[in-house]
Amino acid sequence: MWEYIEKRARTNAEYIADTGCTVRACSAHFNVSKSTVHKDVTERIKFIDRELWERVQTVLGCNLKERHLRGGSATRRKYEKMRSGAEK
Repeated sequence: MWEYIEKRARTNAEYIADTGCTVRACSAHFNVSKSTVHKDVTERIKFIDRELWERVQTVLGCNLKERHLRGGSATRRKYEKMRSGAEK
């Protein structure tokens, strides 16, 4: 594996493991595509650092379980914002 890809994968994985953020948030933070981050933290890091991969999998599993709740709260905020704008 090329050195810059290995370094990027490790950086992305450490960021997700340390902050508990989503793949989307990590991609926005490092200004790379979601597909790149996902491939880095699910496939590439497994061969680079197995322990880090396991920590990232724990975070991604938690994010997957909470995904439906985040979507619901985002929708709720959207309509509350629309409602408060219409009342003015």
